[in-house]
Amino acid sequence: MPEKITGQVTISQKTFSQIAKEVKNISGFSQVVKENLPKEVTQILEVILAGAINLDSSDIHIEREEKKVKMRVRVDGVLHDVLYLELKIYQSLLSRIKLLSGIKLNVTDQAQDGRFTILLEKVPIEVRASTLPSEYGETIVLRILNPKSLIEIEDLGVRKDMLEDFKKEIQRPNGMIIVTGPTGSGKTTTLYAVLKRIQHPEIKIITIEDPIEYHLEGISQTQVNPKRGYDFATGLRAIVRQDPDVILVGEIRDFETAKIALQAALTGHLVLSTLHTNDAAGTVARFQALGEKPVNIAPAINSAMAQRLVRKVCKKCVKLEKLSKSEEVMIKKELKSLPKKIKLPPLNNLKIPKIKGCQSCNATGYRGRIGIFEFFLVDPEMEDFILKSPSVSALRKMAEKKGMVTMRKDGLLKAIQGLTTIEEVNRVAGKK
Repeated sequence: MPEKITGQVTISQKTFSQIAKEVKNISGFSQVVKENLPKEVTQILEVILAGAINLDSSDIHIEREEKKVKMRVRVDGVLHDVLYLELKIYQSLLSRIKLLSGIKLNVTDQAQDGRFTILLEKVPIEVRASTLPSEYGETIVLRILNPKSLIEIEDLGVRKDMLEDFKKEIQRPNGMIIVTGPTGSGKTTTLYAVLKRIQHPEIKIITIEDPIEYHLEGISQTQVNPKRGYDFATGLRAIVRQDPDVILVGEIRDFETAKIALQAALTGHLVLSTLHTNDAAGTVARFQALGEKPVNIAPAINSAMAQRLVRKVCKKCVKLEKLSKSEEVMIKKELKSLPKKIKLPPLNNLKIPKIKGCQSCNATGYRGRIGIFEFFLVDPEMEDFILKSPSVSALRKMAEKKGMVTMRKDGLLKAIQGLTTIEEVNRVAGKK
């Protein structure tokens, strides 16, 4: 059974509105926290959480150093220093967070995990808490799982030509759709956008996750609890007996889960799941590394998609500049083999975004994020190819031959559209 959330922090709308007025950027956040440090620890934590939510932070890091404690927040995938805390305040915050999260207060030499809920205007925002012993004390990381991240498929940033294929795939009655990428690349957000689209009273959707990141009305959600022997494989076996039409498996990590998930995809269920691989082509090799055979993988997978998140340019301070000669040569070279249905604008007079930085974007030049994707379908030809147990590079070449646009190319197309910069694409997808 899912683990009970042990604590709850209620932030009143009045408090949140007041903080929202003052917290427009990192320096505003730092100032608000400083002003509230003389208050009780419960109020300090409320201010930290409300400020982080207002900045759309995904994580809060409280890191013990020798003589002081650094607090940082992750915004748009990048960490920003907020301020230093006194040891006394850090100790109070650590105890308060542990108490709320159901973490043992007297254990300081082991990593521990817990969770609690922030109630804001009756909307629950779940927080995953993690403590880790370090050289001078315990480091705390709070992962904020904000339900406002639950968006529509069209808002993910999927290219129009790819979106049409993807929409067809999610309407299929059976098979497996795999989304790959590292932690924090938006995989769960993509899968929940799919669930939101296909959800209907006539079908039964069950999820098994670690943890439940979003709450979606009308679907059954369950959370793993390894301490009680309820892992992905155990939960998935039970789910299959519940007569579902669609199953979401938070992550396939082991042979047992892979085997049951592939079997479910072959026996009339639509299975959505994630894998940790570098690209879409690595999906098959990853399943094989877990112990599955191509004869089971090839007929079960409908499609595989890889994704990353790139920062979008700040609309308030962005400036457009003409492509440099070297940028023009690079884009022509890298995008020369695009499918015919994707038309490039003339590059000789094209202007692309260059970052400047302002108060609104914490002087970074970026605000918000958008996905870059690559996606291939498993048609009869691809199925036969997978049965031959190809290498990752061979599978990638085959997918590109059949029209797959790589993540890097998708990123360059978004830079040409004015959504992000070439520098940001290089940072996230690598430079050729």
